Amino acid sequence: MNRKKTILSSAIVLYFIIGLEILIMISPFAGFFYSVFNPFLLEIAKYPATRWLSAFFLPHMVVPPDVFLKFVRVMGSVLFVGGMALFFICAAQIYLSKFLKRGAVIGGIYSFIRHPQYLSLAIAGAGLSILWPRFLVVVLWLAMVLIYYFLARDEERRMLRSHVVDYGLYMERTGMFLPKPVENVIMPQGAGGRTAFFVLLSVFALGAAFFLRAYTISHLPVWTGNNVVAMSILNDDKMVMEHRMADILRMDEIRTRLSDKDKYLVYVLPTHYIMQGLIADTGGDWKLYKQHHAMSMITDWIFHPFSHLSETHQGMHAGMQHEAHSVNGGMTRRLIFLKIGNAESGVLSDMFSINARRIPQFMIDIDVHELQLIDLKELPGETGWGTVPTPVF
Repeated sequence: MNRKKTILSSAIVLYFIIGLEILIMISPFAGFFYSVFNPFLLEIAKYPATRWLSAFFLPHMVVPPDVFLKFVRVMGSVLFVGGMALFFICAAQIYLSKFLKRGAVIGGIYSFIRHPQYLSLAIAGAGLSILWPRFLVVVLWLAMVLIYYFLARDEERRMLRSHVVDYGLYMERTGMFLPKPVENVIMPQGAGGRTAFFVLLSVFALGAAFFLRAYTISHLPVWTGNNVVAMSILNDDKMVMEHRMADILRMDEIRTRLSDKDKYLVYVLPTHYIMQGLIADTGGDWKLYKQHHAMSMITDWIFHPFSHLSETHQGMHAGMQHEAHSVNGGMTRRLIFLKIGNAESGVLSDMFSINARRIPQFMIDIDVHELQLIDLKELPGETGWGTVPTPVF
């Protein structure tokens, strides 16, 4: 029994390790982590039936383009922080009871539900699925919820053996994970009722993730040409694209590098955008695991949801809205060009398809007001994280 519990607990630890990939990938331990994890990601990305697991379903590199997506992102932080806070409150109650030798904990939060710690970790896990929105994290969250159920059942069997009367009465008046009246309605007793609830939970969680992905794509700040789709990291740059993108593509230095037979996705971003290494390998400065700002980025990622999208990595104090301007009073932007290897058309559904292959081509720094090319650089075919599947938006 102990061995079984150890295996189940290890599976939960694995979920949080994978869910916290965002924290690991910006730390000096990224190389060690991806030496183990990346082969798995690449393996599931080989096959159409599993490729969706490595994809993202919410904005991670772009500022959420509307109020609804901003609300969802904020709720990710609220659920994660709130769930972890509740977990530690419950842990303090348990260890205080053990220290004072009061026996089974059935007061405080435990007077409403029998397993608030598991519920709190499930809440934190739901928040984590929003903070690092790979489909894989959602699937693992569902597996974690199922594991919590079996661990809770095992704990209750042990408690009934040692506290037959008291714990039996306690179980009759409290719910397992929710208050008794609520749990009786949405999670009926018996194996059939619990199985039906988990199936419905799985359908809802995965259905919501696919809905959010489709919603995100339909609301992205994009400009569309014949065979080019441009997307801005900052919503304010959408007007810049509408007024200047066609002229930029007609510049000789750009036009000669684009083939009419291929489809291209262009990212429009400030030159010091902190996460450009996720798009392409634009230089060592943008491989965040080589920087020394991990703690400040982690804090902002959780408590200031959009600051990492609108600030540089240099202390994370100077906002990108104050991006360097040209001597003529213009505005400099970096454009990263990616070829979409298997897009049949230039429509958004193809350009942002889960099955699309994105191959970095080149980048330019340009004064978008004066149409003055400042720099042009050919790019390797990988991102700053090598072959690791990275967010698209």
